[in-house]
Amino acid sequence: MDKHPEIFWNWFVANSERLTMLNDLDQPERQQLLDQMQQQLNAYCDGLSFEMGDQTAQGRTLTFSADGDFDLFRYVVELTDSAPDVDWWEFIPFRQPKGKGFKVIFEKHRFETAKMAFLQLENEEEPDIIGLRIALPDITSDIDPDQATPDQEDLLIGVYTTVEALIGEFDCTTLIGYIELCPMPDEPFKAGFRPLDDLPEFVEWFKNTRDKD
Repeated sequence: MDKHPEIFWNWFVANSERLTMLNDLDQPERQQLLDQMQQQLNAYCDGLSFEMGDQTAQGRTLTFSADGDFDLFRYVVELTDSAPDVDWWEFIPFRQPKGKGFKVIFEKHRFETAKMAFLQLENEEEPDIIGLRIALPDITSDIDPDQATPDQEDLLIGVYTTVEALIGEFDCTTLIGYIELCPMPDEPFKAGFRPLDDLPEFVEWFKNTRDKD
């Protein structure tokens, strides 16, 4: 079934001034406007979401996401490629990397990239994707994603969210094929682990190496 991005953009252009000044609206009106925008996005393609950046002197950003669903990636690209020129707005496909040294809170768990480490897991059958063994300081046993309890699943989701924030939605979805968790070794770097904040550089190295093969 064909998607029609103009469904969303016609509504956005008509409401762009109110969206630009979103902070000046009272809470009920602000929430109603954001709910309407999500409804219009659903009308274009169910399963997409958006994140609106803070207002700056340059305006606002609006980031569209497929929430890690690769089958919907093409609709994110189609939507941003068809975006009209709207003053004070920049439209971005996929959640972008947030840099290093940040914290993520998911459910009751807290993830600090500076206190985490990773080890690449190689798979000869799937050499074009990355498997990760990620060490956390606050767990006492390995966590296999195929045998996780509900609380362990929250840990896995939180770690995945942290990884996505480090390398961005596109690379996380297309390159990261497997994540397992383990306790932090006493000497992680002697055991072959690297700081999790090094993951963006590792991913770039992996892509460059893969593209040369």
